Amino acid sequence: MPPLRRTGPVPEHQGAADAPEAEHPQYAGRYRLEECLGSGGMGVVHLARSGSGLRLAVKVVHAEHAADPEFRARFRQEVAAARRVSGAFTAPVVDADPDAARPWMATLFIDGPTLSERVKRNGPLGAAELRGAGAGLAEALRDIHRAGVVHRDLKPSNVLLAADGPKVIDFGISRPADSDLRTETGKLIGTPPFMAPEQFQRPREVGPAADVFAMGAVLVHAATGRGPFDSHSPYVVAYQVVHNEPDLAGVPEHLVPLLRRCLAKDPAERPTADEVLGELRAGEPSAAVGPGAVVGPGAPVGPGAAVAGGTSRTAHTSRATSTPRPSAAPSRRRPRLRWAAGLTVLAAVVTGGVVGVSGMADDPATRTVRAQQDGTVSTFRPWSVALGTAGGENRTPLCAAPAGPTDASAPTALYCTAPGVKAARVRPTDGSTAWLIPTDATDATASTDATEAPVLSGGLVHVVAPGRARLEALAPETGATRWSRNVSAYATVLHAGDTVLLVAADGAVRALDGATGDERWRGRFAARGAQWVAGRDAVYAATASPDGASTLVRAVDPADGRVRWTKRTSGALSPVQASEDGLLLLSTDADLYTDAVVTLDADGRAVRRVPLTVRADQAQAVRAGDTVYVIGSGGSLAAVDTGRAAGGAGQAQRWRLETAVTRASRPVVSGGHLYLAAADGRLLAVDAGRGVLLGMTKPRMDGGRYTFAPLLPAPAVANGTVFATAPDGSVFAVAAKDPTRW
Repeated sequence: MPPLRRTGPVPEHQGAADAPEAEHPQYAGRYRLEECLGSGGMGVVHLARSGSGLRLAVKVVHAEHAADPEFRARFRQEVAAARRVSGAFTAPVVDADPDAARPWMATLFIDGPTLSERVKRNGPLGAAELRGAGAGLAEALRDIHRAGVVHRDLKPSNVLLAADGPKVIDFGISRPADSDLRTETGKLIGTPPFMAPEQFQRPREVGPAADVFAMGAVLVHAATGRGPFDSHSPYVVAYQVVHNEPDLAGVPEHLVPLLRRCLAKDPAERPTADEVLGELRAGEPSAAVGPGAVVGPGAPVGPGAAVAGGTSRTAHTSRATSTPRPSAAPSRRRPRLRWAAGLTVLAAVVTGGVVGVSGMADDPATRTVRAQQDGTVSTFRPWSVALGTAGGENRTPLCAAPAGPTDASAPTALYCTAPGVKAARVRPTDGSTAWLIPTDATDATASTDATEAPVLSGGLVHVVAPGRARLEALAPETGATRWSRNVSAYATVLHAGDTVLLVAADGAVRALDGATGDERWRGRFAARGAQWVAGRDAVYAATASPDGASTLVRAVDPADGRVRWTKRTSGALSPVQASEDGLLLLSTDADLYTDAVVTLDADGRAVRRVPLTVRADQAQAVRAGDTVYVIGSGGSLAAVDTGRAAGGAGQAQRWRLETAVTRASRPVVSGGHLYLAAADGRLLAVDAGRGVLLGMTKPRMDGGRYTFAPLLPAPAVANGTVFATAPDGSVFAVAAKDPTRW
């Protein structure tokens, strides 16, 4: 996003020959564009207002770029990244249409100068103001990185100085008209004075450490009015960044050691954003409310709280910078277990893929868990296995842990897929690999990330190829293919017990026998655009009306295709979980925020709708009995009692916990605990009854090289063990009994 400064009203008419920055459409979607706030290489930013009068900053892409399919793809990626990081430290995304004739994105308007403008107008920041700006920037980058995003273009003009602290804007990684320095393919990789050495040398390996380098350069600019590497030529700047030491003359003496570490040539030598925040906050009073704080009914609800009578997205920026959130669990938590210094590493090179297994050395803190087999006692040691190829930007495996005769019994295997690995069987006791099938290098879909974990159906392991090209059923003992089907014509593949349902975009369904692949039945149960979810013995299709006023839900018997019942209920609903208790749906408002949870009993008769006290963005939810646990982007986790729906939202909310996780997986409930995975690879455990954070594992980000997973797989729990996956390509297991010792 260009610097937000007013440059005048939108002209009523412009000629075709006008410069790109003068191309001023009257509307972006439903928003009438008012005055121009600024212009950059990608487009023009306008002031606009929502229907309720909320001020917005709307970026409209230049017409010349709108005609470029590759540029549209990059803009679509920017919108997705901006949505993921919307929160207290960024300009939250309100609406966007990357597929419009002139692609656009609307964010909340933040009234404040950019850091660049502030320095130009008033000179360098004073020591106290500099420390505050640095802490705000570090806190912003910490949340951005936890969301799995690397900014890559942090600079003074992309930092807004709002009244409640700095905001980071502009998540486009390519700005075609902003600089003369381009990569071999003509794509800009950043702004030279604020780029890290690896952005010039190894652009494919750029991770969070590059943003820390940029933050160091930005703070030098804020302290001195110039950058640590200065020249009129971007090529000279590039040489200085890679080879020369930074010029820190004029930087306050107490900040020089920290900024020198931020500007280290080697990414591994730089501190994390969280470490920078800790150093800058050293000596300040601890936060009154942070991770682990429980908010009961009627109490303040913290970040994202909606004000009574007005639920605008301004709630996203309500967090006060005077009470920063700590990045770890409460101080009363016992130290987590440390990995032993000596790890035994077994590496096996498999055609097209590598599997590395690391086991924990003897550790006196190793826990003992009861084994179900033979009534014996066995020692469980936490383990971690790196699964998949070493390349690629998404390395998060997708795994399933089919339980034994009961949900709580020990699984005999984990079945996983990962980049470079079509399927693998991993032993749950120690992480060793029973068999592994690499992705076929000649397969046209081999480079596409898988979107579904393997499923055990009909006694076979079902694997859906990336892009849903093929469904393969493998023998669980050997991985040999028993049958396969081309499923490229279907939008969704569902498993309900031993039945596989192939759902087309128009609502047509073809059911297969999971054991043989033979067709069982065909039918059509929903209109185009329906959303589906499957349980063990029922499949549900939910179709919202065009105006979003109601949703038609159908329950289908997967064995024979019989429609068990049909129910129309109010609101735009999305099904998220089918269980023996019935169906859980989330209600979304016109802004696509989740505003209520809705449950339907298994027979479709009883409908319970419970409004949320705070709307959730990109919500994930799980139901356990009458309680629904909901978490949205920003990490606010709430327990909602649907059995107390008559009392209203305030009565129904049992507790609320601010987890400090910007982006999380669907929670899993087991043994009185909630387990969820964070975008940085952490596994969190929460007391399901009290809403208290019990513990978390370390982040698993592979040194910052691979930071974003399109999907965040939910953890699996069986026989006292929690299994999870992470962006560094690892599958790992920890004991569920005592999360405080993770």
